[in-house]
Order: sequence, then structure tokens, then C-alpha cells
Amino acid sequence: MNKVKQFFKDFKAFITRGNILDLAVGVIIGGAFSAIVTAFTNKIIMPLVNWAIAAITGGKGVEGAYTFLRKFIDPETSELILEKSIYIDWGAFITAILDFLIIAFVLFVIIKAVMAAQGFTNKVKEGMPTRAERKQLKAQGINMKDYEEVRHATEELRKANAPAPVPPKPTQEELLTGILEELKKQNQPAKDEKPKKTKKNEQ
Repeated sequence: MNKVKQFFKDFKAFITRGNILDLAVGVIIGGAFSAIVTAFTNKIIMPLVNWAIAAITGGKGVEGAYTFLRKFIDPETSELILEKSIYIDWGAFITAILDFLIIAFVLFVIIKAVMAAQGFTNKVKEGMPTRAERKQLKAQGINMKDYEEVRHATEELRKANAPAPVPPKPTQEELLTGILEELKKQNQPAKDEKPKKTKKNEQ
């Protein structure tokens, strides 16, 4: 009995995870969106493409764009039977490419819009004061209902409370150059210091 309870407990924890729910929603929306794109391609785009190709070539358009590897002709009616023939269906291939391009374009537009919205939201959140800053602004008599006044006062408050800029750390090259200069100074004899006399010099 405990194993059954633990099983259902684990199952509940599994299906209530945020990423699982997001995945399920994505699959459902993706299926509906794929049906919309397929209908848009087959019912609107492809008829226009077929009409344009037929007007240019005088043929049947993309739907009749077959490359036959082996034809099967009914001996009684002398009609071509596609189901028993071996052929390359260029129309289906072009339709799949159009589906892909439309889906990719729509997803690109959606992602750009979501990223722009997130950037705007983050920018607005960054401009809003924190709880501690709100207390300071209220103490200054700022009208918290006026967004522009609050944003401007928050910027000024953050500038006033900003820490002093920290000087940049020296690079390795600068450190090595300073060490070499210090060693040169230590090894270089003072100008007033006279060289010591050795016994050889006295002789």
C-alpha cells in the first residue's frame, strides 16, 4: 500500500512540474499551429503557386510536377495509375518546404516580439524602486503615484547612493613593468656613491 501511495505521489510531483506543463502546452499549441499552417499552405499559398506556374508553363502547376521512374498504364483504359507507378512528387516536396518556411518565419516573429516585451518589462522593473528605496522616496515627499516623478527620483537616489568607482586593477604587463623598474633602481648605484677600492687598485 505504501508503494502505491509513493507511486502516485511521485506521479503527481512529475506532472505538476513547471517544465512538464510548459511542454504539454507547447505540444498542444504546436499541433494546432501546424494544422493552421498546413491549411494556409494547401488552401491559399499552393493554389496561387499552381496558378502562377500553370500560367507560365501552360501545365497543371506543382500538382502535376512528377518525375516518373516507372509508369503503370492500365491496359484496358490506357490511363496512367499513380498508385501503382513509381515517381517523385515534387509538389509534395515544395509544399513541405513552404510549410517549413512559414513556420520558421512565424516563430521568428513571435520570438522577436516576446524578447522585445521581456526587454521592455525588465527595463520598467529596473526603473522601479525597491522596498528600501520606496521608504526613502516617501520620506522625501515623492508622490508614489506619479510614475515619471518616481522614476526620476529613483535615478537620482541611486546616483547619490552609488559607491565610489573602484580603480581598475593593473594588468600583468603593468605589474611586470613596475617590478623591472624597481629592480633597476635597486641595482643602479647612487650618483654620489664612489666605487670601493680593491687591493688590485691600491697596488
